[in-house]
Amino acid sequence: MQRLMKRRLLAVLFFLLPLTTLAAPEVHERRLDNGLKILVKPDRRAPILTSQIWYRIGSSYEHGGITGISHVLEHMMFQGTERFAPNEFSRIVAENGGEENAFTGRDYTAYYENLASDRLEIAFELESDRMRHLTLGEKEFAKELEVVKEERRMRTDDDPQSLTYERFTAVAYDASPYRNPVIGWPGDLEQMRVEDLRDWYRLWYAPNNATLVVAGDVDPEQVFALAEKHFGPLKAETVTPPKTLAEPEQLGEKRLRVKAPAKEPYLLMGYKAPAIADADEPWEPYALEILASILDGGDSARLARELVRGSQIASSTGASYSAFARLPGLFLFDGVPAKGHGIADLEQALRDQIARLQTEPVDASELERVRTQVIAGKVYEQDALFYQGMQLGQLEALGLDWRLADAYVDNLAAVTPAQIQAVARKYLNPDRLTVAVLDPQPLADNQSAPAPKGLGGLTHVR
Repeated sequence: MQRLMKRRLLAVLFFLLPLTTLAAPEVHERRLDNGLKILVKPDRRAPILTSQIWYRIGSSYEHGGITGISHVLEHMMFQGTERFAPNEFSRIVAENGGEENAFTGRDYTAYYENLASDRLEIAFELESDRMRHLTLGEKEFAKELEVVKEERRMRTDDDPQSLTYERFTAVAYDASPYRNPVIGWPGDLEQMRVEDLRDWYRLWYAPNNATLVVAGDVDPEQVFALAEKHFGPLKAETVTPPKTLAEPEQLGEKRLRVKAPAKEPYLLMGYKAPAIADADEPWEPYALEILASILDGGDSARLARELVRGSQIASSTGASYSAFARLPGLFLFDGVPAKGHGIADLEQALRDQIARLQTEPVDASELERVRTQVIAGKVYEQDALFYQGMQLGQLEALGLDWRLADAYVDNLAAVTPAQIQAVARKYLNPDRLTVAVLDPQPLADNQSAPAPKGLGGLTHVR
């Protein structure tokens, strides 16, 4: 009965989606003379807000020898300015009943404060100060660099699936900077100096390379006035993004084997796939997102239903794709074989699933169920102020128009079975494929394997 009621609710939501989109709060936009872009999305359901600053800088901007520098700089943003002592930022936010954090991805670095709506000026005062006035002391740098090294050891070097994912991406991409880990290669972290950080900070942490997003119980004109007061005096910087390293056409399947201490083997498969900015047809990224949900959209999706519970070839398996990235990416599959089955069995089962998508159009009823589920999830996400702000900031940081967020649901709703079959045939092509296998090695007596986590992460949080 509960499942039936849920399906009915999702169906109602699906038919109401155009009304939901039209009723969404209006986004107000302004740009200061120094280039800072400001987006404000009022939402008066509760007296709270999220204030986010998005810098167009991440690991995909880095070059060999300094990988990981964007993430290290994120850590240093909490270690003092000319006005505030180290960790003073976090203390002030906490004393005002708020929470704050930051995260670094391949294409951006973002900082946020979630506060009561009458505390916005506190966020602006703190963020504007550290945008141009970090002290970047040698002592604090040495300490935070060791924190990052330890983070790398725990999250990558000592985690066999994450380690496999890191080596997999380094092989999958020939030229794209996506081949470098967000947290950086160990050798680059070892040779990093505070002078490198100072240059990186001066170049990229400027108002004309940032977007300020505020969502919540706010008046747009008051937000703009406060932004002018605190960010307006900051000077712009001459920002010259690096030339894009175009990924050459892949000319055949790649394979690698990673030997690491682990209890279970692990399989990763990735097909080169376009991002929303470089797809041949504008509908292709949306069709790929629906395709990923057909395979891995919950317990009723094909991989869970047919490979985990049905044939029991896999103990876990998944698929993922993201349309929103600065550069072309990958359509990913991963999994752990069930007892009695090996990596070859799981790989063949996944290839069979792909072949089915290429030869048989998705049934209309299955597509309706999956599409309704995906779109309803996107609508529900709008309940969270943080997500509303994140959606706007992420698009702008990727060099895309924030208005894409308004059309996103409608574009997903328009995907057809023929389009899903077309992208499966075009992009899930063996010549675009890279396969990585984790070959488990004996664990040390005092070592335990971490629980499987699925596909490797692309973002590092402080």
